[in-house]
Order: sequence, then structure tokens, then C-alpha cells
Amino acid sequence: MTHLADIVDTAVSAGSFTTLVAAVKAAGLVDTLKGTGPFTVFAPTDEAFAKLPAGTVEGLLKDIPKLKKILTYHVVAGKVMAADVVKLKSAKTVEGSEVKIDASNGVKINDSTVTTADVAADNGVIHIIDTVLLPA
Repeated sequence: MTHLADIVDTAVSAGSFTTLVAAVKAAGLVDTLKGTGPFTVFAPTDEAFAKLPAGTVEGLLKDIPKLKKILTYHVVAGKVMAADVVKLKSAKTVEGSEVKIDASNGVKINDSTVTTADVAADNGVIHIIDTVLLPA
């Protein structure tokens, strides 16, 4: 059995999640996302973060409770592979509220499109998304 990197190390080595990784570190969630899990993470790329209004990321890095709320809104407990995601209409996030799932034309999580699904990690799975999910 090949040992995969955990979710955090997988995101770091991918190279397109520097903002997400910095945010996870700032929010003190590294140990959680390196934990046993399993977790399903909807991971926004750096481009996704870049689409937020100017100053948003900097503001969040100064507001750790809000940052934690947003980051945990991207995490679902359990390992939910794409084959299972497409059967769902919503999923409860670690933050506590639901994300909407629409698999009618590709897969959308709220208003974000999954660009790459099923990036395996040893403690879960990452689905790469093109827009940062913001809880209501």
C-alpha cells in the first residue's frame, strides 16, 4: 500500500494552493487537516482566491475566527469521492452549514465549479474548485 501525503502536504506540493495553505496555517488548522480524518476538502486554487475583492484575503488573515469559519466551510467530514458527490444535493460542512451540490452539468459546489476531482490524500480527498466558498 503506497503511503500518500496528507491533505496539507498534498496541497503544498501541488503548488497552486499557496493562499489556501497560508490561510490554513494562519487559522491554526494544519494539525486538524493532518489528522486522521478522513476529510473531503473543496480546495480553492490561488486563482480562486484572486477573484475575491481586493484586500479580502489580507482582511481574513487578520480575522482568524472568520477565516476559520470560511475554511471549515470548505471541509466535509468523511471521504466523499466524486462518484458519491454527484449523488448528493448538499453536504454538511465542518463549519456547520450546508453547501449545495449540483451535478447536472459538471459538478458545482454552491457557485464554484469542481475543476479537478478525487485528488487522493492519505487522510481524505481533495476536490479542486475555482471559486472560494463563502458561508451565508
